[in-house]
Amino acid sequence: MNPYTLALLFFGLFLGTTITFTSSHWLLAWMGLEINTLAIIPLMAQQHHPRAIEATTKYFLTQATAAATLLFASMTNAWLTGQWDIQLMTHPLPATLVVLALSLKMGLAPLHTWLPEVLQGLDLSTGLILSTWQKLAPFALLLQLPLHNQELLIMLGLTSTLVGGWGGLNQTQLRKILAYSSIAHLGWMIIVVQFAPSLTLLALLTYLIMTSSAFLAFKFNNSTNINSLAISWAKGPLMTATAPLILLSLGGLPPMTGFMPKWLILQELTKQHLPLTAVIAALTALLSLYFYLRLSYAMTLTVFPNNTTGTAPWRLSTPQLTLPLALSMLSTTLLLPLAPAMMTLVAL
Repeated sequence: MNPYTLALLFFGLFLGTTITFTSSHWLLAWMGLEINTLAIIPLMAQQHHPRAIEATTKYFLTQATAAATLLFASMTNAWLTGQWDIQLMTHPLPATLVVLALSLKMGLAPLHTWLPEVLQGLDLSTGLILSTWQKLAPFALLLQLPLHNQELLIMLGLTSTLVGGWGGLNQTQLRKILAYSSIAHLGWMIIVVQFAPSLTLLALLTYLIMTSSAFLAFKFNNSTNINSLAISWAKGPLMTATAPLILLSLGGLPPMTGFMPKWLILQELTKQHLPLTAVIAALTALLSLYFYLRLSYAMTLTVFPNNTTGTAPWRLSTPQLTLPLALSMLSTTLLLPLAPAMMTLVAL
């Protein structure tokens, strides 16, 4: 793609997200979401492949449906209460519609079915943008809403953690596994958003770091399925040796960074007298941990059966931008001791 066109599209992504961040009026927020959606569509369709075009079409229809529902809910709130302010959505009907529309935009279960199929049709670079940057604007709106429907959010969160763990068990495509991982992590954030928004921001921050590490590691290997992970030792031995730390951090095992948000969220749920919700969420995390361990085994503990003496094309060193991978990998594995400092920054 032309560098000027690429820069213009990235500027559109940044502009749309910034407009949504800074707006307190529903029409401006809706406008920012639409700019954001229209900016990523050319990036998704740049491969000119039928699978990429199909994924782009599915994404456009899904986002258009969510945006129309959001606009309808905001107009209904203005009709019922006379207010266009985001923080003054007090009527339960439009508030519920907005939560469902934002859930559809982010890919929360049971409105998640588009996310694995769309992510499977994209390359890893565009998939990284879809899994990280595109979650920011809907979360900004969700954090501004006066959330009163406690049962709806808890059910969305628990369903997402369950579907995210259960759906990734039988997958062999890495992009679908990362899509279900995204659904599960979003469920953890939604469960606690009404009780401790600072914890949601912390979980979102750690999710962005860990998911960026996983996407960049797979992009470094040029791997799209589990079988292709077996040749990782020949491509990057050091990266392959440390990759299980990224995957186990995504699973939430101590002492990696991913343990921090799950630990704090379970603690907050217990404080809110929701022990059953905390137990169910902790049990669903075991489902996700299984396919992270499966990826770790395929990547690190298996070797591709190739005994030829010649140099295969995938053994040749190719120049790649490894600084983002190194920084995100260090953050994924080493941020747990900084949890108190991060909580203080998020609370500010």
